[in-house]
Amino acid sequence: MAADGLDAFIVPRADAHQGEYVAEADARLAWLTGFTGSAGFAIVTADQAGVFIDGRYRVQVKSQIDLSHFTPVPWPETKPSDWLRDALPSGGKAGFDPWLHTRKEIEAMGKGLADSGIELIALDANPVDAIWPDRPAPPVGRARVHDDALAGESSERKRQRLAGELRENGQTAAFLSLPDSISWLLNIRGTDVPKNPIVQGFAILSDDGHVTLFSDPGKFDDGLRAQLGNEVTILHPRELADALQSLSGTVRIDPATAPEAAFRLLEKAGTRTIPAPDPAILPKARKNPAELKGMRAAHLRDGVAMTRLLAWLDGQDPASLTEIDVVRKLEALRREEGIIDISFDTISGAGPNGAIVHYRVTESTNRRLAAGELLLIDSGGQYEDGTTDITRTIPLGEPPQEAIAPYTAVLRGMIAISRTRFPSGVAGAHIDALARQFLWAEGLDYDHGTGHGVGAALCVHEGPVRISRVSDLPLESGMILSNEPGYYREGAFGIRIENLVAVTETEAEPGREMLGFETLTLCPIDTRPIDRAALSRDETDWLDRYHARVRRELSPLLDKDTRDWLHRVTVPIS
Repeated sequence: MAADGLDAFIVPRADAHQGEYVAEADARLAWLTGFTGSAGFAIVTADQAGVFIDGRYRVQVKSQIDLSHFTPVPWPETKPSDWLRDALPSGGKAGFDPWLHTRKEIEAMGKGLADSGIELIALDANPVDAIWPDRPAPPVGRARVHDDALAGESSERKRQRLAGELRENGQTAAFLSLPDSISWLLNIRGTDVPKNPIVQGFAILSDDGHVTLFSDPGKFDDGLRAQLGNEVTILHPRELADALQSLSGTVRIDPATAPEAAFRLLEKAGTRTIPAPDPAILPKARKNPAELKGMRAAHLRDGVAMTRLLAWLDGQDPASLTEIDVVRKLEALRREEGIIDISFDTISGAGPNGAIVHYRVTESTNRRLAAGELLLIDSGGQYEDGTTDITRTIPLGEPPQEAIAPYTAVLRGMIAISRTRFPSGVAGAHIDALARQFLWAEGLDYDHGTGHGVGAALCVHEGPVRISRVSDLPLESGMILSNEPGYYREGAFGIRIENLVAVTETEAEPGREMLGFETLTLCPIDTRPIDRAALSRDETDWLDRYHARVRRELSPLLDKDTRDWLHRVTVPIS
């Protein structure tokens, strides 16, 4: 920093593709600070370093970073610009890597630093890389075809559909930087990043439907190249800068997802840019009938694995197991059901570890289960035809009395989302409070969104749709989201109950379009911690109908012992 004339440097969690999961070569924040959460960043000055984390990671960060060197900073309550103003009261130069930040980020930070005397400096080389002696090489994972029958539409039709939109808007090309958008558009899947079956790269979509893909050519065998056809050109990522500077006409580029460096290259060449959302992001979020069929099939198999896990767990002495034992058992059961990979690091949090929202068990944190505690299991699988994400909270014997009221409130919130109907145009922010209302009535809440978008055999966390108080994107038929209210008492327990749901059209009066949710997840919900007197008749009926459906669909696929267990734990509670 001193050699570069910098007073501060910003180290984001994200890579050049703004992915939640990053390759080892891009895990700069984890390498520098020890923090491994899926969101956050650090700002380093000569005499202090702040690690910015949101509500999901307030507990986790304290156990991962060296508090004598790094200071946790609550974010977004504390904006990076405000922190920099305090850290550099006399002004100075704050460096950043323009490939790792979006234009939207840099503009917001620049606005926050106005009149502060602090200048944001885009660097040609990342100083973290300069001190990282054994930085891994970029991934070169094998790419594969995602069958058109599972995709529900050929890549050619997708490319022509999006190209038509470009032409209608007078745009000659679009720059794509999100690997899941590119993988969806080209009907390909990959192994570049753990847990997410994406091919890392950038792409330029022309208004004639041709795509230039910038990704290591070694990922693509002859069969896949033939499948992609002549309208897809594969170039190495090092050729991207020249390609961007050679574009003419009007280029569409997303300020919320594309790197600041891409904007600068286009502007340097004098190319006219139109800031607009990634053209694939909404079509990808609206699952077609084939994708929905695949997701239902994946959830059926996943429900078998989860139900077998819960039945097995119920027959064990908790003290004979650790958190890692549960993880290994569940992943083995999912492999028997045909997963390609898990969809994220399995969360198996017993007792106080369950209060760490995105807890990741390691050998050093591995906790032995104990009777009278809660065990929170949040997990999912990547199948060829779909992606799953499910959370269940299980009492190990008698549930702790202090957990019954919040468990019941969390369940009621999950049921409220499941049962809701709403008019077209309603956004996630409008229905987020439905999940929280019963917790709020008890003076409780949780510090994460109620739901995130989910990809079809793609990323388990998929933008742009969410159920969150900050999401103003209208929900549309075919979108898939998680429904996962929770409650966390630090040092004691965590509670979360999660199903995936698909937005569907429902009956409405003539001239009005109404939507609702179809529950995709099939797995029993533990009824032992429920205060049954607190449930309304409608809530009880929903739970009984859900459990009847779980029995009906899973029973033919289960062995006798597991089937008998399932019938015992899903008896009507009304």
